[in-house]
Amino acid sequence: VIGKYFSQLDDLITLHQRKYNKLLNVKKSMLEKMFPKNGSNIPEIRFKGFTDPWEQRKLGDIADIVGGGTPSTNNADYWDGDIDWYAPAEIGDKIFVDSSERKITKEGFENCSAKLLPAGSVLFTSRAGIGKMAILRKESCTNQGFQSIVPHEGELDSYFIFSRSDELKNYGETVGAGSTFVEVSGKQMSNMNLMMPKSYSEQIVIGKYFSQLDDLITLHQR
Repeated sequence: VIGKYFSQLDDLITLHQRKYNKLLNVKKSMLEKMFPKNGSNIPEIRFKGFTDPWEQRKLGDIADIVGGGTPSTNNADYWDGDIDWYAPAEIGDKIFVDSSERKITKEGFENCSAKLLPAGSVLFTSRAGIGKMAILRKESCTNQGFQSIVPHEGELDSYFIFSRSDELKNYGETVGAGSTFVEVSGKQMSNMNLMMPKSYSEQIVIGKYFSQLDDLITLHQR
């Protein structure tokens, strides 16, 4: 009976592993088909009701790119406050983040170049280890290892841009490789060209689709 118990448990583990791998393949395939390929302005697969060709837009026209800063570590008054302050090492595989490891005070915030990012902003690591991304659940700031994407309301959907992390990462690594210290600047991020749907509602349904797919993947992974 003990052997049987572990046999059933192993079967269950294998099943979830298979589902997880299958879902990863589905995601990979859909990422290729739901965004236009190089040189094209129409994706292979689209949701019903959307037929307009996509258009090229600069990231800086549909979002603000915001850097960060660090208060002096020698001043205790600047630390252990209640303002979330992220460092790149914290951005692992989590999709949404809502609490940073270290927090700064209002005084610390006012004495450094960090900027407050609204909920829905997409954190983007801009130094060696370029291109790790996470979506903020609540207002926060970061250190200088980020060039975060703050979508313009009605023009860029957070999850839609998050779903294009591979594209953003490749771009960041390519343009960032030029400097001695591998880093992508806010200006370079703003200049990135992206193929975008003409309608904001198409972005939303694509973002929602990938959000649900990511939830399923996380579920089987857990």
